[in-house]
Amino acid sequence: ELFIGNCYAVSPARATARFTRVRALHLKGRPRFADFNLMPPDWGAHFNPWVLAFAKACPWLEKVYLKRMSVTDDDLATLAESFLGFKELVLVCCDGFGTSGLAIFVSKCRQLKVLDLIESEVSDDETDWILCFPEGESHLESLIFDCVECPINFEALERLVARSPSLKKLKLNRYVSIGQLYRLMVQAPQLTHLGTGSFSPSEIAGQGDQEPDYVTAFAACKSLVCLSGFREIIPDYLPAIYPICANLTSLNFSYANITAEQLKPIISNCHKLQVFWVLDSICDEGLQAVAATCKELRELRVFPVDAREDSDGPVSEVGFQAISEGCRKLQSILYFCQRMTNAAVIAMSRNCPDLVVFRLCIMGRHRPDHVTGEPMDDGFGAIVMNCKKLTRLAVSGLLTDKAFDYIGRYGKLVRTLSVAFAGDSDMALKYVLEGCPQLQKLEIRDSPFGDAALCSGLHHYYNMRFLWMSSCRLTHQGCQQIARAMPRLVVEVIRSADEEEMDVCVQTLYMYRSLEGPRNDAPKFVTIL
Repeated sequence: ELFIGNCYAVSPARATARFTRVRALHLKGRPRFADFNLMPPDWGAHFNPWVLAFAKACPWLEKVYLKRMSVTDDDLATLAESFLGFKELVLVCCDGFGTSGLAIFVSKCRQLKVLDLIESEVSDDETDWILCFPEGESHLESLIFDCVECPINFEALERLVARSPSLKKLKLNRYVSIGQLYRLMVQAPQLTHLGTGSFSPSEIAGQGDQEPDYVTAFAACKSLVCLSGFREIIPDYLPAIYPICANLTSLNFSYANITAEQLKPIISNCHKLQVFWVLDSICDEGLQAVAATCKELRELRVFPVDAREDSDGPVSEVGFQAISEGCRKLQSILYFCQRMTNAAVIAMSRNCPDLVVFRLCIMGRHRPDHVTGEPMDDGFGAIVMNCKKLTRLAVSGLLTDKAFDYIGRYGKLVRTLSVAFAGDSDMALKYVLEGCPQLQKLEIRDSPFGDAALCSGLHHYYNMRFLWMSSCRLTHQGCQQIARAMPRLVVEVIRSADEEEMDVCVQTLYMYRSLEGPRNDAPKFVTIL
């Protein structure tokens, strides 16, 4: 099993020459800030050279996991044709392919067990890809296509599910109605993971049609432990899931705009819940209900319905502190809000010392503690001081250099740090680069860090996977200085696609270690120093 955290850190030829019997390939492409439109399209991260190299050198490849890569229809065809025993394909945040590529892929992969398309962009080529799965008994164990934004052939899907006795994970897109979901559940009561599709009736359903007994269908799926989907939800159907709540370990409502009143009867039975994703429409009151019941919770993500900076967010330090008091086994939190206090963050650090991931996104820029008016320094300082296992940290709100001093002094295990709109001076970044020996991934945007801050990390950049800085105070000369000092580092300066000349100031710097030197597929808006 081969993991490559940056597809440009090593060449496909070198990887296949060194590891000659690879059966599983995990490959990552664009950095995470690409998800926020901070990187121009067509930057790179092409899967094509990888699949061609592996087709020649590793015919026994069985599994491929790609994240933020560009994958073409031809790449999918090559995968299917080159590896006769191919079993698993997972594409996370990928793009470049369409339904016609999927059709070729599934038609030729007769041993396929896993096809998971997660948050990927799939173009609609008006090709019936579901119909292209080979006839006969299927080996499918997992089929996830909730991100595919085009209708599917439901009858073909129903037949596929019926002939897939090993199917455990099925996540449907929003074109599958709750009536169709019922028919699939009847065919596959063995499911452990279910993504429900739209959770509303089809518009073409007849007025006089008898409503199926959804409650009985869910109750019959005694193995269900993970539930997601709920797109285009009609809350009247939520009671259908009541019978399985007691078994759930994972519940994802991040596409369902539900209220605290709709959540309470569900969450009150979720005593085994370990992973919960939800929209902030549940308000602090809904989070208080979670805190009262979900004592086994390990991961919480609260996403905004309205991500504008000036919106009046419905969750605050009240729900945040309730979670910390009720869910003491918490290991990972991602929390979007408009208002927060140091006291609540300090309480989280004391109540949940097992935190490994702490990502607090106060959406308004430079927002202080909304009770005291003080910077959020002490809150984040408490997190790195008291949470000894912390490896991932995202900071926000009004933060001075003092917060970064805390991070450098106490964040000795931090591997990933995300910074936006924070810090006073170059000293902030200097504290981090000189104080965090395990730092692997550092992503910074809209912060007052310049050349001096950048140069303070010269001793450490070869140990890191990447550094990303956009809309900071870097100059072309400062970046050039790093490139000269560290020849095995690739230093990319990225302009917006419509920006003609290289400015004195650098809009975006993306810097990563590589065994190969500069890549040969850089577009015109990328200058490699």
